[in-house]
Amino acid sequence: MADMGKGDRKVKRDKRELGRASNPPLPRTRAELLALHRETRARRNAAAHGSAEHVEAVDMLGRIEIEVARVERATDPPLV
Repeated sequence: MADMGKGDRKVKRDKRELGRASNPPLPRTRAELLALHRETRARRNAAAHGSAEHVEAVDMLGRIEIEVARVERATDPPLV
C-alpha cells in the first residue's frame, strides 16, 4: 500500500470541500426531495459507472437521503 503524504490528504480534502461548495441547496419538503431523488437516480443510472457524472449523482443521492431522514425525524419527533 502506498504511503500517502500530508500534501496528498490536503489535496483530496480540498477537492471534497470544493465539490460540496458547488452543490445547490436541497428542497425542504419530503415530496420535493423524493422527486429530486428519482431524477438523480435516473441520472446515475444513465451515466457510465465511475464517471464524474456517476460519482456526482451518487454523492447527491447521499445528500438527498440524509435530508429526507432529517425531514422525517422533524415531522414525527420521538417521545421523551
